[in-house]
Amino acid sequence: MSAQTFQTIAARPAPINTDGFVAWCKINLFRDWKTTLGTAVIGAVLLAILPPLLRWTLVDAVWVADYQVCHDAAGACWGVVREKFRFILFGRYPFEEHWRALIATTMLLSLIVASCMRVCWKAWLPVLWLGVLILYFVLMYGGIFGLQRVETDLWSGLPLTILLASLSMTMAFPIALVIALGRRSGMPAIRSLCTVYVELIRGVPLISVLFMASFMFPLLMPQGFNIDVLIRVLAGITLFAAAYMAEVIRGGLQAIPKGQIEAAATLGLSYWQTQRKIVLPQALAMVVPGIMNNFISTFKDTSLVAIVSLYELTGAMGMAMNADANWRPFRIEGYLFIALIYFVFCFSMSRYSKWIEKQVNKSKLR
Repeated sequence: MSAQTFQTIAARPAPINTDGFVAWCKINLFRDWKTTLGTAVIGAVLLAILPPLLRWTLVDAVWVADYQVCHDAAGACWGVVREKFRFILFGRYPFEEHWRALIATTMLLSLIVASCMRVCWKAWLPVLWLGVLILYFVLMYGGIFGLQRVETDLWSGLPLTILLASLSMTMAFPIALVIALGRRSGMPAIRSLCTVYVELIRGVPLISVLFMASFMFPLLMPQGFNIDVLIRVLAGITLFAAAYMAEVIRGGLQAIPKGQIEAAATLGLSYWQTQRKIVLPQALAMVVPGIMNNFISTFKDTSLVAIVSLYELTGAMGMAMNADANWRPFRIEGYLFIALIYFVFCFSMSRYSKWIEKQVNKSKLR
Protein backbone atom coordinates (compact mmCIF):
# COMPACT_ATOMS: atom_id res chain seq x y z
CA MET A 1 0.00 0.00 0.00
CA SER A 2 1.61 3.23 -1.20
CA ALA A 3 1.97 6.13 1.17
CA GLN A 4 -0.09 9.27 0.45
CA THR A 5 1.68 12.57 -0.03
CA PHE A 6 -0.11 15.63 1.35
CA GLN A 7 0.48 18.96 -0.30
CA THR A 8 -0.35 22.34 1.15
CA ILE A 9 -3.12 24.21 -0.69
CA ALA A 10 -2.15 27.70 -1.79
CA ALA A 11 -3.79 30.52 0.12
CA ARG A 12 -6.83 32.01 -1.57
CA PRO A 13 -6.99 35.75 -2.17
CA ALA A 14 -8.75 37.80 0.46
CA PRO A 15 -12.42 38.63 -0.28
CA ILE A 16 -13.01 41.91 -2.03
CA ASN A 17 -14.28 44.68 0.18
CA THR A 18 -17.72 45.72 -1.05
CA ASP A 19 -18.37 48.47 1.48
CA GLY A 20 -17.56 52.15 1.07
CA PHE A 21 -17.30 54.60 -1.79
CA VAL A 22 -13.98 53.29 -3.14
CA ALA A 23 -15.27 49.73 -3.28
CA TRP A 24 -18.45 50.90 -5.02
CA CYS A 25 -16.39 52.73 -7.65
CA LYS A 26 -14.22 49.66 -8.30
CA ILE A 27 -17.26 47.44 -8.77
CA ASN A 28 -19.50 49.77 -10.77
CA LEU A 29 -17.08 52.10 -12.59
CA PHE A 30 -13.77 50.28 -13.05
CA ARG A 31 -14.62 46.58 -13.02
CA ASP A 32 -12.96 45.81 -16.38
CA TRP A 33 -11.54 47.69 -19.35
CA LYS A 34 -14.97 48.13 -20.99
CA THR A 35 -16.48 49.61 -17.87
CA THR A 36 -13.43 51.81 -17.36
CA LEU A 37 -13.63 53.07 -20.96
CA GLY A 38 -17.32 53.86 -20.59
CA THR A 39 -16.65 55.69 -17.34
CA ALA A 40 -13.89 57.72 -18.99
CA VAL A 41 -16.07 58.69 -21.97
CA ILE A 42 -19.02 59.70 -19.80
CA GLY A 43 -16.70 61.57 -17.44
CA ALA A 44 -15.21 63.52 -20.36
CA VAL A 45 -18.68 64.46 -21.63
CA LEU A 46 -19.71 65.62 -18.16
CA LEU A 47 -16.54 67.68 -17.80
CA ALA A 48 -17.34 69.40 -21.09
CA ILE A 49 -21.01 70.06 -20.24
CA LEU A 50 -21.16 70.68 -16.49
CA PRO A 51 -18.87 73.77 -16.13
CA PRO A 52 -20.78 75.98 -18.61
CA LEU A 53 -24.09 74.59 -17.32
CA LEU A 54 -23.20 75.41 -13.71
CA ARG A 55 -21.98 78.83 -14.80
CA TRP A 56 -25.30 79.54 -16.57
CA THR A 57 -27.36 78.07 -13.72
CA LEU A 58 -25.61 79.55 -10.69
CA VAL A 59 -22.59 81.77 -11.27
CA ASP A 60 -24.02 84.16 -13.87
CA ALA A 61 -27.65 83.70 -12.81
CA VAL A 62 -29.93 86.56 -11.80
CA TRP A 63 -32.08 86.09 -8.72
CA VAL A 64 -33.82 89.46 -8.54
CA ALA A 65 -37.26 89.94 -10.11
CA ASP A 66 -36.11 92.60 -12.60
CA TYR A 67 -36.56 91.76 -16.26
CA GLN A 68 -34.17 94.52 -17.39
CA VAL A 69 -31.35 93.04 -15.32
CA CYS A 70 -32.25 89.61 -16.67
CA HIS A 71 -32.04 90.82 -20.28
CA ASP A 72 -28.50 92.08 -19.67
CA ALA A 73 -27.33 88.97 -17.79
CA ALA A 74 -25.40 86.08 -19.36
CA GLY A 75 -26.89 83.44 -17.08
CA ALA A 76 -30.28 82.13 -16.10
CA CYS A 77 -32.98 84.48 -14.86
CA TRP A 78 -34.48 82.86 -11.78
CA GLY A 79 -36.16 86.16 -11.01
CA VAL A 80 -38.95 85.06 -13.34
CA VAL A 81 -39.85 82.37 -10.81
CA ARG A 82 -40.02 84.95 -8.03
CA GLU A 83 -42.11 87.26 -10.19
CA LYS A 84 -44.54 84.63 -11.54
CA PHE A 85 -44.46 82.21 -8.61
CA ARG A 86 -48.09 82.60 -7.56
CA PHE A 87 -49.36 82.67 -11.15
CA ILE A 88 -47.48 79.45 -11.94
CA LEU A 89 -48.78 77.65 -8.85
CA PHE A 90 -52.39 78.88 -8.91
CA GLY A 91 -52.97 80.04 -12.50
CA ARG A 92 -56.27 81.77 -13.19
CA TYR A 93 -57.62 81.26 -9.69
CA PRO A 94 -58.54 84.72 -8.30
CA PHE A 95 -55.43 86.34 -6.86
CA GLU A 96 -57.05 87.49 -3.62
CA GLU A 97 -58.39 83.94 -3.03
CA HIS A 98 -55.06 82.13 -3.37
CA TRP A 99 -55.11 81.36 0.35
CA ARG A 100 -58.05 79.04 -0.25
CA ALA A 101 -56.23 77.12 -2.97
CA LEU A 102 -53.13 76.91 -0.77
CA ILE A 103 -55.04 75.49 2.21
CA ALA A 104 -57.00 73.05 0.04
CA THR A 105 -53.88 71.76 -1.71
CA THR A 106 -51.98 71.45 1.57
CA MET A 107 -54.81 69.42 3.08
CA LEU A 108 -54.99 67.08 0.10
CA LEU A 109 -51.22 66.58 -0.02
CA SER A 110 -51.11 65.93 3.73
CA LEU A 111 -53.86 63.33 3.35
CA ILE A 112 -51.97 61.61 0.52
CA VAL A 113 -48.79 61.47 2.62
CA ALA A 114 -50.73 60.15 5.62
CA SER A 115 -52.37 57.49 3.44
CA CYS A 116 -48.91 56.20 2.51
CA MET A 117 -48.02 55.51 6.15
CA ARG A 118 -48.79 52.12 7.66
CA VAL A 119 -49.87 53.69 10.96
CA CYS A 120 -52.78 55.41 9.14
CA TRP A 121 -54.08 52.27 7.44
CA LYS A 122 -57.17 52.18 9.62
CA ALA A 123 -60.90 51.87 9.04
CA TRP A 124 -61.34 55.63 9.46
CA LEU A 125 -59.04 56.50 6.53
CA PRO A 126 -61.80 56.35 3.83
CA VAL A 127 -63.96 58.57 6.03
CA LEU A 128 -61.09 61.02 6.35
CA TRP A 129 -60.67 61.01 2.56
CA LEU A 130 -64.34 61.84 2.11
CA GLY A 131 -64.16 64.67 4.64
CA VAL A 132 -61.01 66.19 3.15
CA LEU A 133 -62.41 66.03 -0.39
CA ILE A 134 -65.59 67.79 0.75
CA LEU A 135 -63.51 70.51 2.43
CA TYR A 136 -61.34 70.74 -0.70
CA PHE A 137 -64.29 71.41 -2.97
CA VAL A 138 -65.89 73.78 -0.46
CA LEU A 139 -62.69 75.85 -0.29
CA MET A 140 -61.98 75.77 -4.01
CA TYR A 141 -65.53 76.34 -5.27
CA GLY A 142 -66.88 78.53 -2.49
CA GLY A 143 -70.38 79.93 -2.70
CA ILE A 144 -71.03 79.19 0.99
CA PHE A 145 -69.77 80.47 4.35
CA GLY A 146 -69.14 83.85 2.74
CA LEU A 147 -66.57 82.47 0.28
CA GLN A 148 -66.49 83.91 -3.22
CA ARG A 149 -67.74 81.46 -5.84
CA VAL A 150 -65.01 80.31 -8.22
CA GLU A 151 -66.08 78.23 -11.23
CA THR A 152 -64.12 75.07 -11.99
CA ASP A 153 -62.82 76.45 -15.30
CA LEU A 154 -60.75 78.90 -13.22
CA TRP A 155 -59.16 76.13 -11.16
CA SER A 156 -55.61 75.78 -12.41
CA GLY A 157 -52.00 75.33 -11.46
CA LEU A 158 -50.77 72.91 -8.82
CA PRO A 159 -54.16 72.46 -7.07
CA LEU A 160 -55.71 71.17 -10.29
CA THR A 161 -52.75 68.87 -10.98
CA ILE A 162 -52.91 67.34 -7.50
CA LEU A 163 -56.69 66.95 -7.69
CA LEU A 164 -56.74 65.27 -11.10
CA ALA A 165 -53.81 62.98 -10.32
CA SER A 166 -54.92 61.85 -6.87
CA LEU A 167 -58.60 61.27 -7.72
CA SER A 168 -57.90 59.57 -11.05
CA MET A 169 -55.38 57.20 -9.44
CA THR A 170 -57.71 56.43 -6.54
CA MET A 171 -60.70 55.69 -8.77
CA ALA A 172 -58.75 53.91 -11.50
CA PHE A 173 -57.34 51.21 -9.22
CA PRO A 174 -60.62 49.44 -8.30
CA ILE A 175 -61.86 49.75 -11.88
CA ALA A 176 -58.61 48.22 -13.14
CA LEU A 177 -58.91 45.41 -10.61
CA VAL A 178 -62.40 44.50 -11.79
CA ILE A 179 -61.40 44.72 -15.46
CA ALA A 180 -58.33 42.51 -14.89
CA LEU A 181 -60.45 39.88 -13.16
CA GLY A 182 -63.05 40.19 -15.91
CA ARG A 183 -60.47 39.52 -18.62
CA ARG A 184 -59.67 36.20 -16.91
CA SER A 185 -63.29 35.32 -16.27
CA GLY A 186 -64.72 32.05 -17.50
CA MET A 187 -67.84 33.85 -18.75
CA PRO A 188 -67.36 34.79 -22.42
CA ALA A 189 -69.65 37.84 -22.27
CA ILE A 190 -67.79 39.43 -19.33
CA ARG A 191 -64.39 38.54 -20.77
CA SER A 192 -65.29 39.99 -24.18
CA LEU A 193 -66.72 43.17 -22.68
CA CYS A 194 -63.58 43.80 -20.60
CA THR A 195 -61.34 43.02 -23.58
CA VAL A 196 -63.22 45.47 -25.81
CA TYR A 197 -62.93 48.19 -23.16
CA VAL A 198 -59.17 47.73 -22.76
CA GLU A 199 -58.45 47.55 -26.48
CA LEU A 200 -60.61 50.57 -27.28
CA ILE A 201 -59.03 52.77 -24.62
CA ARG A 202 -55.47 51.65 -25.36
CA GLY A 203 -56.01 52.13 -29.07
CA VAL A 204 -56.34 55.91 -28.82
CA PRO A 205 -54.13 58.59 -27.22
CA LEU A 206 -55.19 60.35 -24.04
CA ILE A 207 -55.67 63.59 -25.96
CA SER A 208 -58.43 61.93 -27.98
CA VAL A 209 -60.13 60.70 -24.82
CA LEU A 210 -59.99 64.18 -23.28
CA PHE A 211 -61.26 65.77 -26.48
CA MET A 212 -64.23 63.43 -26.65
CA ALA A 213 -64.98 63.84 -22.92
CA SER A 214 -64.91 67.62 -23.22
CA PHE A 215 -66.44 68.34 -26.64
CA MET A 216 -68.14 65.22 -28.01
CA PHE A 217 -69.80 63.89 -24.86
CA PRO A 218 -71.97 67.03 -24.30
CA LEU A 219 -73.39 66.60 -27.82
CA LEU A 220 -74.81 63.22 -26.81
CA MET A 221 -76.55 64.59 -23.73
CA PRO A 222 -80.20 65.81 -23.72
CA GLN A 223 -80.69 69.51 -24.32
CA GLY A 224 -80.23 71.53 -21.16
CA PHE A 225 -78.30 68.76 -19.38
CA ASN A 226 -74.60 69.38 -18.89
CA ILE A 227 -71.85 67.84 -16.77
CA ASP A 228 -69.05 70.06 -15.51
CA VAL A 229 -65.94 69.91 -17.70
CA LEU A 230 -63.76 69.07 -14.69
CA ILE A 231 -65.82 65.96 -13.96
CA ARG A 232 -65.76 64.90 -17.60
CA VAL A 233 -61.99 65.31 -17.80
CA LEU A 234 -61.50 63.47 -14.51
CA ALA A 235 -63.64 60.59 -15.80
CA GLY A 236 -61.64 60.45 -19.04
CA ILE A 237 -58.27 60.31 -17.25
CA THR A 238 -59.61 57.70 -14.81
CA LEU A 239 -60.91 55.38 -17.53
CA PHE A 240 -57.71 55.79 -19.54
CA ALA A 241 -55.47 55.00 -16.55
CA ALA A 242 -57.67 52.06 -15.54
CA ALA A 243 -57.25 50.37 -18.93
CA TYR A 244 -53.46 50.40 -18.68
CA MET A 245 -53.43 49.46 -15.02
CA ALA A 246 -55.76 46.52 -15.70
CA GLU A 247 -53.20 44.97 -18.02
CA VAL A 248 -50.49 45.39 -15.39
CA ILE A 249 -52.65 43.62 -12.80
CA ARG A 250 -53.61 40.92 -15.29
CA GLY A 251 -49.92 40.16 -15.74
CA GLY A 252 -49.65 39.56 -12.01
CA LEU A 253 -52.75 37.34 -12.02
CA GLN A 254 -51.30 35.19 -14.79
CA ALA A 255 -48.12 34.66 -12.77
CA ILE A 256 -49.97 32.84 -9.97
CA PRO A 257 -49.55 29.05 -10.36
CA LYS A 258 -52.76 27.28 -11.29
CA GLY A 259 -52.10 24.74 -8.57
CA GLN A 260 -52.79 27.30 -5.87
CA ILE A 261 -56.23 28.04 -7.31
CA GLU A 262 -56.99 24.32 -7.56
CA ALA A 263 -55.85 23.83 -3.98
CA ALA A 264 -58.15 26.64 -2.84
CA ALA A 265 -61.07 24.99 -4.65
CA THR A 266 -60.21 21.70 -2.95
CA LEU A 267 -60.42 23.44 0.42
CA GLY A 268 -63.89 24.67 -0.46
CA LEU A 269 -63.07 28.35 -0.93
CA SER A 270 -65.36 30.32 -3.19
CA TYR A 271 -64.12 32.31 -6.19
CA TRP A 272 -64.04 35.61 -4.32
CA GLN A 273 -62.45 34.04 -1.24
CA THR A 274 -59.73 32.59 -3.45
CA GLN A 275 -59.10 35.92 -5.12
CA ARG A 276 -59.12 37.92 -1.89
CA LYS A 277 -57.03 35.61 0.28
CA ILE A 278 -54.69 33.86 -2.15
CA VAL A 279 -54.49 35.29 -5.67
CA LEU A 280 -54.73 39.07 -5.33
CA PRO A 281 -52.26 39.52 -2.43
CA GLN A 282 -49.56 37.71 -4.42
CA ALA A 283 -50.46 39.19 -7.81
CA LEU A 284 -50.48 42.80 -6.58
CA ALA A 285 -47.20 42.31 -4.74
CA MET A 286 -45.59 41.16 -8.00
CA VAL A 287 -46.71 44.17 -10.02
CA VAL A 288 -46.01 47.01 -7.56
CA PRO A 289 -43.39 48.56 -9.92
CA GLY A 290 -45.81 48.43 -12.85
CA ILE A 291 -48.66 49.97 -10.87
CA MET A 292 -46.43 52.76 -9.56
CA ASN A 293 -45.14 53.36 -13.08
CA ASN A 294 -48.76 53.80 -14.17
CA PHE A 295 -49.35 56.24 -11.31
CA ILE A 296 -46.33 58.32 -12.30
CA SER A 297 -47.43 58.33 -15.93
CA THR A 298 -50.92 59.46 -14.93
CA PHE A 299 -49.51 62.25 -12.79
CA LYS A 300 -47.51 63.60 -15.73
CA ASP A 301 -50.34 63.07 -18.23
CA THR A 302 -52.45 65.61 -16.37
CA SER A 303 -50.49 68.23 -18.31
CA LEU A 304 -52.55 67.27 -21.37
CA VAL A 305 -55.76 68.76 -19.97
CA ALA A 306 -54.71 72.09 -21.49
CA ILE A 307 -56.23 70.73 -24.72
CA VAL A 308 -59.66 71.28 -23.12
CA SER A 309 -58.81 74.69 -21.60
CA LEU A 310 -58.01 73.45 -18.11
CA TYR A 311 -54.67 74.91 -17.17
CA GLU A 312 -52.84 72.76 -14.64
CA LEU A 313 -49.23 73.37 -13.61
CA THR A 314 -47.71 73.33 -17.11
CA GLY A 315 -50.59 75.27 -18.63
CA ALA A 316 -50.49 77.86 -15.86
CA MET A 317 -46.78 78.38 -16.45
CA GLY A 318 -47.44 78.89 -20.16
CA MET A 319 -50.12 81.46 -19.41
CA ALA A 320 -47.83 83.26 -16.96
CA MET A 321 -45.14 83.59 -19.63
CA ASN A 322 -47.44 84.52 -22.51
CA ALA A 323 -49.30 87.15 -20.53
CA ASP A 324 -46.22 89.32 -20.00
CA ALA A 325 -43.95 90.08 -22.98
CA ASN A 326 -41.18 91.31 -20.69
CA TRP A 327 -40.73 87.88 -19.12
CA ARG A 328 -41.54 85.79 -22.18
CA PRO A 329 -37.88 85.22 -23.19
CA PHE A 330 -37.27 83.41 -19.88
CA ARG A 331 -39.76 80.60 -20.30
CA ILE A 332 -36.90 78.05 -20.14
CA GLU A 333 -36.33 78.93 -16.50
CA GLY A 334 -40.08 78.59 -15.89
CA TYR A 335 -40.14 75.14 -17.46
CA LEU A 336 -37.13 74.10 -15.41
CA PHE A 337 -38.95 75.20 -12.27
CA ILE A 338 -42.05 73.12 -12.95
CA ALA A 339 -39.80 70.25 -14.10
CA LEU A 340 -38.29 70.33 -10.62
CA ILE A 341 -41.77 70.13 -9.10
CA TYR A 342 -42.69 67.16 -11.29
CA PHE A 343 -39.39 65.48 -10.44
CA VAL A 344 -39.95 65.86 -6.68
CA PHE A 345 -43.39 64.24 -6.89
CA CYS A 346 -42.35 61.47 -9.30
CA PHE A 347 -39.16 60.66 -7.40
CA SER A 348 -41.12 60.51 -4.14
CA MET A 349 -43.56 58.04 -5.70
CA SER A 350 -40.65 55.97 -7.00
CA ARG A 351 -39.03 55.78 -3.56
CA TYR A 352 -42.35 54.87 -1.98
CA SER A 353 -42.73 52.09 -4.54
CA LYS A 354 -39.37 50.67 -3.44
CA TRP A 355 -40.49 50.77 0.18
CA ILE A 356 -43.71 48.91 -0.71
CA GLU A 357 -41.69 46.29 -2.61
CA LYS A 358 -39.47 45.79 0.41
CA GLN A 359 -42.49 45.36 2.68
CA VAL A 360 -44.33 42.83 0.50
CA ASN A 361 -41.15 40.80 -0.13
CA LYS A 362 -40.24 40.36 3.54
CA SER A 363 -41.78 36.88 3.56
CA LYS A 364 -39.44 35.77 0.76
CA LEU A 365 -36.36 36.80 2.77
CA ARG A 366 -37.08 34.41 5.64
